[in-house]
Amino acid sequence: MSDHRQSRKRRYITWGVAGVAVVAGAGIAAQTSMAATTWPAQKTYTGRAFDTCAAPSLTAMKAWHTGFYGAAAVYIGGKNRGCSQPNLTASWVKSVSTLGWKLIPLYVGAQPSCQTGSSPEKITTATAASLGAADGADAVAKASALGMKAGSPVYLDMESYDITNKACNDAVLTYVRAFDKVLRAKTYRSGYYGFTSSSAKAIAAATDKTDLPGNLWYALWDKKNTTTTDWPWGATQFTGHSRAHQYMVNSKETIGGVTITVDRDAWDAPVAITG
Repeated sequence: MSDHRQSRKRRYITWGVAGVAVVAGAGIAAQTSMAATTWPAQKTYTGRAFDTCAAPSLTAMKAWHTGFYGAAAVYIGGKNRGCSQPNLTASWVKSVSTLGWKLIPLYVGAQPSCQTGSSPEKITTATAASLGAADGADAVAKASALGMKAGSPVYLDMESYDITNKACNDAVLTYVRAFDKVLRAKTYRSGYYGFTSSSAKAIAAATDKTDLPGNLWYALWDKKNTTTTDWPWGATQFTGHSRAHQYMVNSKETIGGVTITVDRDAWDAPVAITG
């Protein structure tokens, strides 16, 4: 993410220049009201989380379970996911959940056509709706196969792009809406990762909130472990445990004798339902 999470390998490639409720500020209520079926209770985690491109080994997760971090983001799929995931299996999910870890499913879907750099899957005006629906269905299938049950969130990773390009931005919003509609139809909560100056701003500033994500994970690398004091949009947006903040990147850390380079996140939002 951090211009990166296509993969750790692409982290240093410039992506481009340089979220949000179905009803602004509605958070959980907005998503549960979308479905006629009864939604599972949201599993919320509040505290410090980390994300890293490849899911760490079970041994590493045991060593890191000291209380400093309580949740970890994992890249469950998407054609633009850059890192292989040899550790990310249903057995791994069950084992780390048993240890007490909370998990944050992240899906690297199609990326904007106006974004610099290359990616295997790009959003165009003609394909935005169909790609969003297909990727949404794939994201649910991937989450379910890993043991992340209905009621879990899936966070769609959208890297930086030129949001002043109206045609490109409109296509992104169409893609996101189609992705989220499929998630909600299958009783999975919608989330979104993006940058405060571009991709997240596009969601938060959208006049029409219909079918936009209910949980917003914003990248703002100010080294502040908060989801409130540096929140850049209206105070009524994404309330009710619907915010996360990536506040530090490329932090090389050693815990329990195991060294991993991670990004730090302040978390107050849904996590996967496992077990």
